[in-house]
Amino acid sequence: MSLHKIRQFSSIAIILLFSSAVHSQQGLAPSNFSGYFEANGQYYQADSAIEAPEVREKYLNNGFMVLNYNNGNLSAGIRYESYLNTLLGFDPSFKGNGITNRYVSYSTDFITVTAGNFYEQFGSGLVFRSYWEPNLGLDNSLDGLKVVLRPKNGITFKGIIGRQRDFFTYPENIVRGIDGEIQINDAIEQFANSKFRIGVGGSFVSKFQKDDKPSLVLPENVGAYAGRLNLRYGKFAFDAEYAYKINDPSQVNLFTYNNGEALFTNFTYTQKGLGIRLSGKRVSNMDYRSDRGVTGTRLQINYLPAVNRQQTYRLATLYPFATQPLGEMGGSSEIYYSFKPKSTLGGEYGTTIMMNYAGVSDIDRRNLDDTLGSTSEFFAIGEDRFYQEVTFEVTKKISKTSKIIASYLYQIYDREKIEGKVNERQVTSHLGVIEYTYKLSSTKSLRFDVEHLMTKQDRGNWAMFLVEFNIAPHWTFTAFDEWNYGNKDEKKQFHYYNGSINFVKDGTRIGLSYARQRAGLLCVGGVCRFVPASNGVSLTVSSRF
Repeated sequence: MSLHKIRQFSSIAIILLFSSAVHSQQGLAPSNFSGYFEANGQYYQADSAIEAPEVREKYLNNGFMVLNYNNGNLSAGIRYESYLNTLLGFDPSFKGNGITNRYVSYSTDFITVTAGNFYEQFGSGLVFRSYWEPNLGLDNSLDGLKVVLRPKNGITFKGIIGRQRDFFTYPENIVRGIDGEIQINDAIEQFANSKFRIGVGGSFVSKFQKDDKPSLVLPENVGAYAGRLNLRYGKFAFDAEYAYKINDPSQVNLFTYNNGEALFTNFTYTQKGLGIRLSGKRVSNMDYRSDRGVTGTRLQINYLPAVNRQQTYRLATLYPFATQPLGEMGGSSEIYYSFKPKSTLGGEYGTTIMMNYAGVSDIDRRNLDDTLGSTSEFFAIGEDRFYQEVTFEVTKKISKTSKIIASYLYQIYDREKIEGKVNERQVTSHLGVIEYTYKLSSTKSLRFDVEHLMTKQDRGNWAMFLVEFNIAPHWTFTAFDEWNYGNKDEKKQFHYYNGSINFVKDGTRIGLSYARQRAGLLCVGGVCRFVPASNGVSLTVSSRF
């Protein structure tokens, strides 16, 4: 029986399991079943001014439906996806329909076994993380087997083996791994009451791919291992993980034979009204995929956490940072403090301030040869600065009906290194944001967002104005305009406008919008995809049940 037929059979088996469960468990509460449906469609029209391409189909759509069943120790689920055809900015290889995720899992206090598609993460993900992020078009789930053992309170072992999803296929390359973690205070009775809590863990992951390049001698089994430490004491917490990967020649690193390393640390201190976070990261040659010949977000085995802040304001997303797996060294710090109500700086209702800094530079490289690539001292920082940001934010409730958030963001952004645009200048920008919310009544509110970005590089200055009207609990009306008024080419001083209506009821959301979308990167946690310029009407329908 072919692999394709086996997968078809397993999908049918899961569907039959659902059917039999419904038939035999008619008395069960509906909460044993859960699901989620989402369809995103857009009608496109060409807009040569902003380089929005013509779409021959006119209407494109991405959609999926998830159905999960739980009954005691047993759980199962399927996900059906449809791309007819893919929205602009998503890889056209998604084109088509099919069941892309199906699993059956059995769990007790001692063991959990899963067959089919599954997601998992070892530690912070430096050597293994499988996850689904539909906004990025990323799904690197494994199709295979997963076993989780909990032999004693505070001790967990995990084992995985499978093939990664690649659009609607599963390449023959195999990924396998083990992970173990011990929470000392839970596992050892003598430390149970200690305020100082310790956790240690370790992982080993290996991929197998045939040597398919006669001109090179390529390792067919590429292993990576990691160790981690978690410390907690009162209001303090410290996490650290180090990972090492053996030489892994690939398309991304131009088939060089360097080993890879990564270190991620995170320190936090929290108490009422005060929070402090310090993070650091060092990465060298840690692009790790089950297929050495692919690029982009395809078939990634590991995940390298970002240290920079996830910006949400419109103009703050003009220059997002994409993690550089071949080499980067950076850190971030963040502090927030809340002044108490009735105090001098807190005013009537209190005031919260937040300050954030993040910087990422290249590692210090010494070139060796075409085979080994380069080497570097572990803590040596390179001369090239990829990214830097300083954020200052003040949140203040002015009255019982109004609140204001004032933000300032300073950024340095290397377009050549991050976007791969050769000979592009480094962009330095200043962004100011005022967000004001006014509550008209118990069910109605207005929100205004005014943003202004200044830069002498790239496309020059931008301004944005947004107004949003909410009628709880069902309606939201939004309109905004991004204006590139500072573009040196007056013919390119475009307005990117957007108007939308959203209706929510009983877990269902329907959204209709018209937008002129600027081109740029969409990033989630340092993982990015390019979104081309577009012009058209979008319809989104989602429902949870």
